[in-house]
Amino acid sequence: MYLASPTVIKNIAAKYGFTFKKGLGQNFLTSKEILERIAESAEIEYGAIEIGPGFGVLTDELAERAEKVVALEIDERLIPVLKDTMSDHDNIKVINADVMKTDMAKLIEEEFGEKPVSIAANLPYYITTPIITMLLESRLPVKNIVVMVQKEVAERISAAPGSKDYGALTVMCRYFTRPELVCVVPASLFVPQPKVDSAVLRLRVLDKPSVEVSDEKLFFRTVKAAFSQRRKTLLNCLAANFPHGKAALTDILESLGIDPRRRGETLSIAEFAELSEKLR
Repeated sequence: MYLASPTVIKNIAAKYGFTFKKGLGQNFLTSKEILERIAESAEIEYGAIEIGPGFGVLTDELAERAEKVVALEIDERLIPVLKDTMSDHDNIKVINADVMKTDMAKLIEEEFGEKPVSIAANLPYYITTPIITMLLESRLPVKNIVVMVQKEVAERISAAPGSKDYGALTVMCRYFTRPELVCVVPASLFVPQPKVDSAVLRLRVLDKPSVEVSDEKLFFRTVKAAFSQRRKTLLNCLAANFPHGKAALTDILESLGIDPRRRGETLSIAEFAELSEKLR
């Protein structure tokens, strides 16, 4: 069955009396070309985990490339639909579960052992950042995380220092991964059609963090503080979040060759690492 078609998606919805829930961010992609790009970008060697398969339009592409696909679907109404639409494949396991409440490390160990795994997902806009944060902070043994997200979020994650999109989310993703914007996906390619465009983002998971820090919590606290008030200088942002006092903070910044008048969005991830070490 060719699933990536607005007509087929609407027919499946009618067959099962399925109504799309805005609260779950249910917008199904109808472009086979984009679906193929997502699946190819995952660079699957053995296994794939999909978050939110919906009717299975991406699951179908992943199953063509993987030895095994595990799909996590939060909406129990979609379980019988997926059983039907994925009936041509014998390498797909669908689990009715909320990824935010799932022990992903345990799932990977039980389903794939030590075999290589990639993650792919068309993430609901409302929970994009929490899911990406959870996947990265869990330090999962995965090669790539390929996600379709709101275009604005993809631009933030892949932004360069000094740009208006560069922020704490950018730094976090660059700490754990090498982000790459794969392509932009117009809203017109979804059913139902969202109000904004999306983008496909590949996060190549690093073997070790991109910078070395002795206190990871302090590193991320420093990053968060620097972006806490984007219009204020780095000195003022740090002073509002650390007890060192402005004079001591000025000395720390100047010792690193960082002008206290700079703003957080101008700092590279290496500069954040050096700064966090000095704030210990």
